[in-house]
Amino acid sequence: MKTLIRQCLVICLGAFLFTACKKEADIRPQDIQKPSNVTTESVTLFSEDVESGTKTAYAVGSVSLTSGSWTLDDALIGTLSADLKNGSKSIRIRNTGSVTTNFSTNTSGTVTVTVKHGTYGTDANSTWQLWVSADNGQTWTQQGNTITTSGSLQTATFSFSATGSLRISIRKTSGSSNRINIDDITLISGSSTGGGTGGGTIPGDDNNMLLGNPSNALADISSENNYLMAKTYYTLSYSRSRGTPNWVSWHIQASDLGSVSRSNDFRADTDLPAGWYQVQNSSYSGSGFDRGHNCPSGDRTATTEANSATFLMTNMMPQAPNNNQKTWANLENYTRGLVNAGNEVYVIDGSYGQGGTGSLGGVTNTIDNGHVTVPSNIWKVIVVLPAGNNDLGRINGATRVIAVNTPNNNGINTDWTQYKTTVRDIENATGYNLLSNLRTTLQDSLETKIDVQ
Repeated sequence: MKTLIRQCLVICLGAFLFTACKKEADIRPQDIQKPSNVTTESVTLFSEDVESGTKTAYAVGSVSLTSGSWTLDDALIGTLSADLKNGSKSIRIRNTGSVTTNFSTNTSGTVTVTVKHGTYGTDANSTWQLWVSADNGQTWTQQGNTITTSGSLQTATFSFSATGSLRISIRKTSGSSNRINIDDITLISGSSTGGGTGGGTIPGDDNNMLLGNPSNALADISSENNYLMAKTYYTLSYSRSRGTPNWVSWHIQASDLGSVSRSNDFRADTDLPAGWYQVQNSSYSGSGFDRGHNCPSGDRTATTEANSATFLMTNMMPQAPNNNQKTWANLENYTRGLVNAGNEVYVIDGSYGQGGTGSLGGVTNTIDNGHVTVPSNIWKVIVVLPAGNNDLGRINGATRVIAVNTPNNNGINTDWTQYKTTVRDIENATGYNLLSNLRTTLQDSLETKIDVQ
């Protein structure tokens, strides 16, 4: 069971911590593996076995686990023989303690949470509840029934519909000083039983990270140069030292494209962890580089809220004006044209390296007093599907995949097709695994050919 859980982690919110990078260094994930199989019925968003954590006191505090940072209140990591566990560790909660994720997981559709639970030693019964938040922990609601824990380790299952940035909290509600053990917490998108969908959209469709987590980014402050931020309209891996995203991933369908005007409300992202430098709307001023969107404003024109979300500075990179306003704009317009023609697309976009040439000439390595690294290259991968359901299951060897890698240079050719490449070449340059939720043989087929349409 432990082996299976760890394999699932590779596909989803993987838990490798990365060595902090200097401004001139690329983010290169270590030991990224390609999954051997993916089911279209369900996708594991995270799975926590508690084996990596250490917390020996009940006092409230955060602990870094493989899935991310959790707050344990009147709870600790138990390792004693009286602790019921699948492995060598489990969470032990007393009184009305709780265990809560400090990270958010982007969800859309039906999700299933499973939790193993049992009583500590010879303690009497206790009850607990599952609470969830879809707005990064601002408000919480209980899901399912109150669970009574008695005796040996057993599994509680909760299924519900969730859309947004999901956090979960397991809260002990009775039993006074009697203790319970919690272990093997999983969050799954889609059916956990393999049942049918009743003809509706397969859960997981349209998810901004349906194709995978390219760098195994982690929503934990210890992963400061590969920090996962699951927004409503896109998901990104942020680099604190570079002051830019490593990559941004999003989905576009016809309903995303409307008539809302460009908001132009460039602003700092206050969702960054406390103490991190926040790039400002004026940080690029006088640099010779545009505030270049990763997820474009034009891809989110259905509502004012959606459009405004793209103007956070965590979605920006220093981009040579001609690259941004001509070459990249042409590619973005072409992509939206595909959607308007009856398709939906999944996009992963990012940058790497150091040193670009903007409107001032020469090579610039950093701007904003060194807080923001100017990339040498800007890339994008686009997976095109006819509008429909069961998106992951419909991707096959004939699926159109467009990969583009451009120099961040103001003398760039305005024809983006001159910079077509393979996904594999971008992976080799960045160290990422860009289509990791596809089976390995399909990845090999799609990632090694250049788009010819």
